[in-house]
Amino acid sequence: MKQSTFYIARMDCPTEEQLIRNRLRAMDGVDELSFDLLQRRLTITHRLDDDKSLLAALRSLGMEPRMLADAESERGGEIDHPGRRTGIILMALSGVAAAASEAVVWIGASERSAGVLALALLSMLLGGRDTIRKGWNAIRTATLNINFLMMFAIAGAMAIGQWPEAAMVTFLFGVAEMIEGHSLERARNAVRSLMEMTPETVRRRDANGAWREEPAGEVPVGAIVWVRPGERVPLDGVVTSGQSYVNQAPITGESLPVEKRPGDTVFAGTVNERGSFEFEVTANKGNTTLARIIRTVQDAQGQRAPTQRFIDRFAVFYTPAMVALAITAAAVPPLLLGQPALPWIYRALVLLVIACPCALVISTPVTIVSGLAAAARCGILIKGGAYLEAGRNLKVIALDKTGTLTHGRPEVTDVMTLNGADPDLALQIAASLDAHSEHPIASAIVARWTGANHTNPGSAEPERMEAIVRSGQLLPVDGFESITGRGVRGSVDGRLYYVGNHRLTEDNGVCGPHVEALLEKLEQQGKTTVVLTDANAAIAVMGVADTVRTTSVEAVDRLHRLGVQTVMLTGDNHTTARAIAERVGIDDVRGDLLPEDKLAAVSDLLARYGAVGMVGDGINDAPALARATIGIAMGAAGTDTALETADVALMQDDLRGLPDYLLLCRFASRVLKQNIALAIGIKAVFFALAVAGLATLWMAVFADMGASLLVVFNGLRTLGFAKSPARRTGSIAAP
Repeated sequence: MKQSTFYIARMDCPTEEQLIRNRLRAMDGVDELSFDLLQRRLTITHRLDDDKSLLAALRSLGMEPRMLADAESERGGEIDHPGRRTGIILMALSGVAAAASEAVVWIGASERSAGVLALALLSMLLGGRDTIRKGWNAIRTATLNINFLMMFAIAGAMAIGQWPEAAMVTFLFGVAEMIEGHSLERARNAVRSLMEMTPETVRRRDANGAWREEPAGEVPVGAIVWVRPGERVPLDGVVTSGQSYVNQAPITGESLPVEKRPGDTVFAGTVNERGSFEFEVTANKGNTTLARIIRTVQDAQGQRAPTQRFIDRFAVFYTPAMVALAITAAAVPPLLLGQPALPWIYRALVLLVIACPCALVISTPVTIVSGLAAAARCGILIKGGAYLEAGRNLKVIALDKTGTLTHGRPEVTDVMTLNGADPDLALQIAASLDAHSEHPIASAIVARWTGANHTNPGSAEPERMEAIVRSGQLLPVDGFESITGRGVRGSVDGRLYYVGNHRLTEDNGVCGPHVEALLEKLEQQGKTTVVLTDANAAIAVMGVADTVRTTSVEAVDRLHRLGVQTVMLTGDNHTTARAIAERVGIDDVRGDLLPEDKLAAVSDLLARYGAVGMVGDGINDAPALARATIGIAMGAAGTDTALETADVALMQDDLRGLPDYLLLCRFASRVLKQNIALAIGIKAVFFALAVAGLATLWMAVFADMGASLLVVFNGLRTLGFAKSPARRTGSIAAP
């Protein structure tokens, strides 16, 4: 089984898709066809020895196919035809000739006169070449599309002597096709712009230490790359030297630049705003976070959303039914009711033009792709139209606690001293002892005193710890010893100190009522307690907790204003979970949960609410994410597992992307409904006018192509969501 992917310049809308299907599905060895109209891509699964017969079949339809080696080989998506400007000029001349033919008839000439006939033919030859070519291909392949119907209508108009109208219909249809193609290009550009974010060359340090330019695609993992102010980061990596501020909006949607220092991660496609830095490449060009995002968005475009699948099935029956109705309208009144033939034939031709479901079919993919692109601009990666549509139905969101509502790391929140001890000195002594420990809580105490990053200086950065000790931030410790399950001890300036938990304090006999009261107060707030003591008495009690993200409070409040219930699912104890939930505003709290318990909780919520979203880290919460209606990964930038497993990925550690996602889903859903109503409503009105004899052929063209343009422009409004005030106000007003 083989797969061949083609870029087809002339494949713009569902009419071409249907034409290609009719031509290729009859070929032996062709098993499956997958269309991406907005990127003009066709993927064929087949059992043929080579692609020559496929290329020949596509060329026979005038489709100008081009083989694609892989998904990255076509960056732009559109071929700039050298004859495009000529085509515009010819179309303008066609309009002049069509208008002249109408004017000649209006001043009194016969519609069958030589002058009118010459002007009409000239108009059709200048502006109708594509229409005639496509119509002939549709007739040859017995494909009931708009080109078939237009060809039939134009030929019918000429047959009954309506030459000026045939010319005007041809011109108007050609102009509408050109405008529609231009409109659809806006949706293509939204995705294509992602591909153009990374530079083609990089400045890499060679083995001799010199800097040289080379193609980004040839830079291996481990290479050192230099980025100057104002340049885009070419590849993913980790900063090794230098300091700067980087605009990460293309990846995470963050509005403000992020400071980058040695050890920090940078992403391809982001913009270095200040300073310069060097970084070590961690992913080659095809495997960067941006490249994975592009592949995900491209794959998502090829997936049909539920509404789109329904419309596609509807169109299969709709068009033949309308053709049968037009034939009935042309035949029954003259044959059975004795009515004049020509008026009813003319009405039937109008019905044929109105019949094409192009507006209905194209409305959904334009809206879906615009929504996917708008989400990407907001730092939200949606893996298909199905999840863009399904998001509007979510009435309850289940959230993991650690790393989702909280920062995912312990921080010192309280330092309370006893017997008049100095809080700063107590914290300095505790940090000096804990600098030799590898425990996360010890790291939090060291970080609180030194203001360092939340890493353990003693185990991970011994040189840096020595520098801190020399600077006086940490005090020298003698006789350090770790007490398993209790804490640590050591001497500072000849005095023995202990830093440990409640049990260690009791073991040393220094846990009096005043200490117990402080411990109980902190523990009721869901905090872990640490006590600094000497051999005789407790000196200070410290509270350590996984702190709540400030953005989580705002995000949960916005979810509530959207009418969405929130549930916390966490492995932490009930006391800690309840304290965090009260601070954030969570509606329902469930603690002490193992992964299988979270799965059962999501199943219970599904039974009660019908549609449930689950937010987690994409790894530990995998069973619950998979069980939920929509699994949402938090902070997925640079995380392979989250990008691969979740249905939706919030690219930065900011839960405010969740209400943004729901707002976008609701807005896109509303646009979809508007488009369907527009497409069907306009056709229904003109259908009634046609039957009553009040619609002309050129009016029918306006109705059909006008409906197509309306739904395309309406669908493109979704692109404006990223800049819409609705993201922060909580409304779903149009951008």
